[in-house]
Amino acid sequence: MSVGVGHRFDAFVARYFDRSIPESRGLPRYVAPLPEWVENIALRLAWPIALINVAGTAFGFWYYWPQLMETPLVMWPIVPVSPLATLYMGLSLAAWRLDFDAEWLHALAFFGLLKYGLWTPVVQIFINGPGGIEPWLYQFLIWSHLAMAIQAFVIHRYADFPVWAVSIATGWFVLNDFLDYFVSVLGGPHHTWIRGLYVGGEFDRTLPGFDLAAGTAATTTVLAVFLALATRIAIMRYQQGQA
Repeated sequence: MSVGVGHRFDAFVARYFDRSIPESRGLPRYVAPLPEWVENIALRLAWPIALINVAGTAFGFWYYWPQLMETPLVMWPIVPVSPLATLYMGLSLAAWRLDFDAEWLHALAFFGLLKYGLWTPVVQIFINGPGGIEPWLYQFLIWSHLAMAIQAFVIHRYADFPVWAVSIATGWFVLNDFLDYFVSVLGGPHHTWIRGLYVGGEFDRTLPGFDLAAGTAATTTVLAVFLALATRIAIMRYQQGQA
């Protein structure tokens, strides 16, 4: 019954957003976990969703502004990771709708949404906790980032995840992890300020929470690489079946 309701909702949206969208490739659930009707609606609403992501980017830069003011300008692309991930997604949807060949951008969006869509809830729940922040903002940070991770699984409908594009995204996010947690460059590491790791007004990287944040970041990068390459393999099998 729920599937029928979902498809009816998709048909309702299609009445007002009658856009051509790619057919489902029937990929395995481990790389395409969303119901087809959810993917369809997201693709039909590509422009509104792109704008929502750009609005999220603006909010994210507001959130990161105090940290950016203490960060060298050249390192700004490393610090506001979640806002940049939503920017990648907004641009990825726009590129697809405008028929731009931007596989590298689609890969960056997939990695960024999945990585920080999962990393942030872990940090908020297990390191920061709800103290020291407005309850609405705490809940918003958790649920909006989970929504980011869900968005990642729409991209496979219009992207092919070629190995060269996955390599670019892998290199970029591995670099982020190194500069965030392992290498001191221009006043770094440059990871997001994590309030749960402040003790007496000083940031303490010897706390177990720091290892959890770093380990989660590395794990989500590995997960993104695996799922991107698994998606690529599944797409190639689909294309061979269509030949």
